[in-house]
Amino acid sequence: MTSVIVVDDQAMVRAGFRLLLEQVQDITVVGEAGDGRAGVDMVARLRPDVALMDIRMPRLDGLAATSEILARTTGTRVIVLTTFDVDEYVFSALRIGASGFLLKSSPPERLVAAIRLAAAGDAVLDQLATGRSNAEIAEALFVTEATIKTHVARVLAKLGLRDRVQAVVYTYEHGLTGKKRVDRGSEGRLAAVRGDASTE
Repeated sequence: MTSVIVVDDQAMVRAGFRLLLEQVQDITVVGEAGDGRAGVDMVARLRPDVALMDIRMPRLDGLAATSEILARTTGTRVIVLTTFDVDEYVFSALRIGASGFLLKSSPPERLVAAIRLAAAGDAVLDQLATGRSNAEIAEALFVTEATIKTHVARVLAKLGLRDRVQAVVYTYEHGLTGKKRVDRGSEGRLAAVRGDASTE
């Protein structure tokens, strides 16, 4: 059973996520918090598998809360919740180790898939870094290939990367996959990309 806490300053949002997730047999919501500080304290106390973390909150925002949680190495994975998919804070959250981000307007099946992936130690960027195609990532996340293509293009643009090859290097060098940093001289770790330098 995957344990989850929901951290959001809007009570109706928290209630909506709880109601949705209570219908999923292998996921249980063990707590809710209305701000980042309370979320950090709740993670320390309950040690959930996954924390759904809103970005903009009082007392302590989601970015600072995510940083504290991951710095404590509690084993909890963080999925950042955002209203806008171009939110500049999302990419900062990914850089500090969040397992991924999710639009609050995402369909229920995507939320469930994201939680399962995070709990399993996977992340959206992990799938890009291991050379998966857009079709493969879309299948894993239960979304359309067009949606993945759009997000990959935006990630590359936001991070100032030319192509997927650079994305592989970036994710390893910045520790976003939790794996060993890539050696720039090592061709083996880039082999999975198979020379694909596009966002296709």
